[in-house]
Amino acid sequence: MLGKKIVIGAIATFLSFAATVAAENVLALTSNDFDKTIGSTPAFVEFYAPWCGHCKVYEELGKAFEGKDDKVLIVKVDADSERELGTRYGVKGFPTLKWFPNGVDGDAEDYNGGRDLDSLSSFVTKKSGVKSSIVKTIPAVTVLTDASFESEVLKSGKSALVEFYAPWCGHCKNLAPTYEKVAQDFVNDKDTVVIANVDATAETALAKKYGIEGYPTIKFFAADGTVEDYNGGRSEQDFVDYINQKSGTQRLVGGLLSPLAGRIAELDELAEKLAKSSNDSEKKTISAKAIKLASTLTAASAKYYARFFEKVAATPGYAATETARLAKMMKNKSVNKARLDEFAIRHNIISVFNAVAPSSKDEL
Repeated sequence: MLGKKIVIGAIATFLSFAATVAAENVLALTSNDFDKTIGSTPAFVEFYAPWCGHCKVYEELGKAFEGKDDKVLIVKVDADSERELGTRYGVKGFPTLKWFPNGVDGDAEDYNGGRDLDSLSSFVTKKSGVKSSIVKTIPAVTVLTDASFESEVLKSGKSALVEFYAPWCGHCKNLAPTYEKVAQDFVNDKDTVVIANVDATAETALAKKYGIEGYPTIKFFAADGTVEDYNGGRSEQDFVDYINQKSGTQRLVGGLLSPLAGRIAELDELAEKLAKSSNDSEKKTISAKAIKLASTLTAASAKYYARFFEKVAATPGYAATETARLAKMMKNKSVNKARLDEFAIRHNIISVFNAVAPSSKDEL
């Protein structure tokens, strides 16, 4: 029962820590206020329909140019309701993105570039001269060619999720930002799994070899050499769940490790016994047994268990104090991803030593 409570509590706090709330940073305009709001200000406008959805990163684009609406506007129009505006600007599909270089005083230009945040923000900056607030990250998706496919996938000893795409494909463009997020989530698992893509229109031999007939086509290449089509959902959560299942990784959406990462069942049982015990002599016996067991295990996390058993048995309140300390360190945005993984594993382990699992949303 204690173990179950610990897992549930840890999962709740991790999800609370990982959750983000998207802010509304895009001007929603109608035919009543479109002309007077935009005026002669350069504007990037998304014409969408609620049943079709938005360009997935458009809110992030609005955030990137927040506070600069005297120089450039990021706008959205529900063209299903505002059909007059849609007709006026020749909107025939959703979402349609258009650039208004001189506001409503000039001709609108169709946007046909990528739908990822970097492509969109770069376009707006190029057209308006206004810099975004985006801090660029190094792309995590591995770009494969016919020359690199064998070494990076087939003979790498790793599993790989590979998207075969076409540069002109709208569905591929919409998938790109999500796919990059997935790659960022698994950047610390690069020795285990590869998140990659192939331009099937350029690498025609590869596309033919794997029977690519539509875009995007996603295939999973297991470390043992088997290949299967990916037919799951296209959300970040869908991909993360699938990769964890297939590759044995333990990631959450956003890149944090699962609350179960680094945990060792045999040592968890002893940690729970230690947490329940109020007898100092019994605590020392349990601790000695656990430390001896940890020394025989090859798992990297066994060393953390050994240290924690020694500290918890000797110092009252150590488990709660160390849990809080690690949680605070994990909040530090300057911590690199490798160190964050280390802190997360240590936090997962020390949490088992608490008789009551952490439940406050402020814990993490």
